[in-house]
Amino acid sequence: MTELINSRVILDPRDTPKEWVNILPYLPIPMTPLINPMNGKPASFELASQIFPKSCILQDVSLEETIPIPKDLREIYAGSYRPTPLHRAYGLENVIGVKGEDIKIFYKNESLSPTGSHKPNTALAQAYYAKKEGVKELVTETGAGQWGSGLAFGCNLFDMKCTVYMVRASFLQKPGRKILMKAFNAEVHASPSNLTDSGRMYYEKDPDHPGSLGIAISEAIEHSLSDSNSKYSLGSVVNFVLLHQTIIGQEVKLQLAKLNLTPDILIGCMGGGSNFGGFIIPFVKDKIIGDLPDLEVIGVEPRACPSVCKGKYIWDYGDSAKKAPILKMYTLGHNFIPSPIHAGGLRYHGMAPIISILHKKGIISSVMHHQTEVIKAGLTFAKSEGILPAPEACHAIKEAIDQALIAKENNQKKNIVFNFSGHGFFDLSAYNEYLAGKLIDYELPDIEIQKALASSDMPEIDETQF
Repeated sequence: MTELINSRVILDPRDTPKEWVNILPYLPIPMTPLINPMNGKPASFELASQIFPKSCILQDVSLEETIPIPKDLREIYAGSYRPTPLHRAYGLENVIGVKGEDIKIFYKNESLSPTGSHKPNTALAQAYYAKKEGVKELVTETGAGQWGSGLAFGCNLFDMKCTVYMVRASFLQKPGRKILMKAFNAEVHASPSNLTDSGRMYYEKDPDHPGSLGIAISEAIEHSLSDSNSKYSLGSVVNFVLLHQTIIGQEVKLQLAKLNLTPDILIGCMGGGSNFGGFIIPFVKDKIIGDLPDLEVIGVEPRACPSVCKGKYIWDYGDSAKKAPILKMYTLGHNFIPSPIHAGGLRYHGMAPIISILHKKGIISSVMHHQTEVIKAGLTFAKSEGILPAPEACHAIKEAIDQALIAKENNQKKNIVFNFSGHGFFDLSAYNEYLAGKLIDYELPDIEIQKALASSDMPEIDETQF
């Protein structure tokens, strides 16, 4: 079924996972509910179903250990791009001076999807369920454009309308992503826009406002609620999105088993938590139940938007206009406007509740890096491995290099695996700025974090009610 070809572990399409792995039954503390922003109480199924497809809501709260992937959806995965290969990074190892078999670096290549990242893993599932329920349009936000591209691809496949509100900073930085979304028949609007009340709050004060994922989410939800034939689609943060992404980690487990290896360190970039969660959850389950007690799991954030490293674990709104459900998560505050770094997918003010719980309980750890150093690591990877990474993926590469060098210095044997969440073919402006010496770093001052978190409109939730 599999064979090692020139450093790649290739799985047969028949090895595409048949089910998603649900981490909720294994969490060390119960998952907190989504909270209705209108009254501060747990959101009812009826309220949630006004926003999301009903099947996704049921998956979001399920305590089943696994959830079957519908056969026809699984056939779409297998017929288009799954499974993706696991690569041994021999070139990168050689360039950084790690030779031999004591320290091995592997990466899961999610750049081979039709839109170049991991995002179709959940986009296809959400479009599939929405189509089954008779939904005519899916509306969403996107930061770097990877999610918008993924959903546009999924909606086009199922003959549905797709509308995307793209954070203006990325809308200007990444014209290629706009073209790709439009090629799949999506409508793309720069956010904040003058098309919604949520956007006009910012647009009328500053038409050149760089935007944020929080603002774009507000616009997308407002748009979706204006039409009974529309639903909102989210590419990260909520439980069902991380669930859909667990096909990544399951494939990695199969691929490492073919090499008779177990991982010592897992690494992924994290903005809202989707690629990181999908990559680590099958392994984290094993760590929690004691099968991989010494496994180290590291999430990597930008220093410009370090929600886990510098934020607080509290209740907060999922968006700037307070239209989305309230979540308990690590957050920098829903009013926080991040600097316009090129890793647009890592500019969300909060972190997935699942990831937040795992971090709060010490099951995973987090680090942060500057924009220039991660782009430099991306160029090193491109020259040694032949693939130009997305700025988001560069964060994982940077940390993988650091961990390999630490292991070398300490004479340790380590199997290091990171998730290569997407290619950077639409992110050439970031590399161009770096090569021209114009790329700058943004360090988020603690005083700005405290100011955002001290906002008078932060929600107060009574946890005794559930």
